[in-house]
Amino acid sequence: MTRLEEIETQIVGCTRCPRLVRWRAESAAHPPARFAGQTYWARPVPGFGDPAARVLIVGLAPAAHGGNRTGRVFTGDRSGDFLFAALCASGFANQPTSVGIDDGLELRDLFVTAVNRCAPPSNRPTPEERDNCLPYLVAELAALENARVIVCLGAFAWEGALRALARLGHAPRPRPGFGHLAEALVGPFVLLGSYHPSQQNTFTGKLTQAMLRHVLTHARTLAGLPPAPSQPVSPSYG
Repeated sequence: MTRLEEIETQIVGCTRCPRLVRWRAESAAHPPARFAGQTYWARPVPGFGDPAARVLIVGLAPAAHGGNRTGRVFTGDRSGDFLFAALCASGFANQPTSVGIDDGLELRDLFVTAVNRCAPPSNRPTPEERDNCLPYLVAELAALENARVIVCLGAFAWEGALRALARLGHAPRPRPGFGHLAEALVGPFVLLGSYHPSQQNTFTGKLTQAMLRHVLTHARTLAGLPPAPSQPVSPSYG
């Protein structure tokens, strides 16, 4: 068993946060009509991707009816639809959609994870819940030996990544602030900020496909990866 597989096993069996344990189960027991009859994962959701990844994407947490349903972060919800379209266009994914664990998605030079591994009510983990989950992100960072660029989707992910890096002995002073395209060198890593691909941001145009692709293209450059081949994007946003 590899170190990443060991971490995945630890994550999936975690019950550290009673509120989140209840919420993930309640969400599975009361799905919206479009998911009626589906079997929910309803457990903590591990990261996934290329073990040799040079780029790491960090999100907030699985969605109650996205990753909490499918068992894979950013899979099966509108944020994931937006993200994977951009990942495919920027050469990190072999297809522009992700609907389930067995849908054929493959990531290249990329690992996708989150600060929290259980879906929180209103997408708002408490500070205690964040800190309960943080050791898993620390462990993933240590296990991903080739990772050099961390793309943080939103301010919560930016703060979580900084806290995780501090536990690895990398605590920059002054502490860099989050912003879209914010960039900070933290130990051997470059933190790169992006607005989160939530519907609140994508439906209002605060984050467009072009903006997210630009972040991901810049991440490739920072990581020393070759440019992505030109290809059409589907579905199309922004």
